[in-house]
Amino acid sequence: MSTGHVRKEDAERHVLLRVLLLNAGLATALLAGGLFADSSGLLANALDNTSDALTYAVSYFAVSRSQRWKSRAATITGVMLLVLAFGVTADAIRRFINGSDPSGYLMMIMALAAAAINAWCIKLLKAFRREEVNLRAAWTMSLNDFASNFGIVVAGILVHLVGNNWPDLTIALVIAAVALYGGIKTLRDASRNREESEQSEQGKAARR
Repeated sequence: MSTGHVRKEDAERHVLLRVLLLNAGLATALLAGGLFADSSGLLANALDNTSDALTYAVSYFAVSRSQRWKSRAATITGVMLLVLAFGVTADAIRRFINGSDPSGYLMMIMALAAAAINAWCIKLLKAFRREEVNLRAAWTMSLNDFASNFGIVVAGILVHLVGNNWPDLTIALVIAAVALYGGIKTLRDASRNREESEQSEQGKAARR
């Protein structure tokens, strides 16, 4: 293995570790904020960042492994996004039936803080967004988070103005829809990468 390749892998690990820690800390803060604010949107964001942190951990260990391992890491990312989508939808339906009283101010404050941290993650991952499939998946997740944060800010403003929970539930469902789309896209990317890897291995075997 060349020195340049080793340095590239070290750089990827370093970035993934940083975004992992940032997302783990952010998930904890959003979970506490979501419970205190009685906000489905903030809880959805907390679950999103939790799945991100777990995905970054898997991607971290997949960096120096084969393309097949990297495809598996991306597949785990896709599955987590689908689980997130269904979990958030279920919570929004529960709150619609049972009622909730979200705090618009706290939603805005927490979402703006989360947007700043996710912008930092995007900056860290930008150099690797066209690299291996697991890193492309990480980039997709960070972009989804950033977009969700601003959606929660808008929802917080509307909650404050209308005095109702429907903007909070709506943004939670939007986050679920974005996660669903991202999950399907990531699974397709992982499947395509796995097929290309298998074809490459078969080609090498045929030339022997």
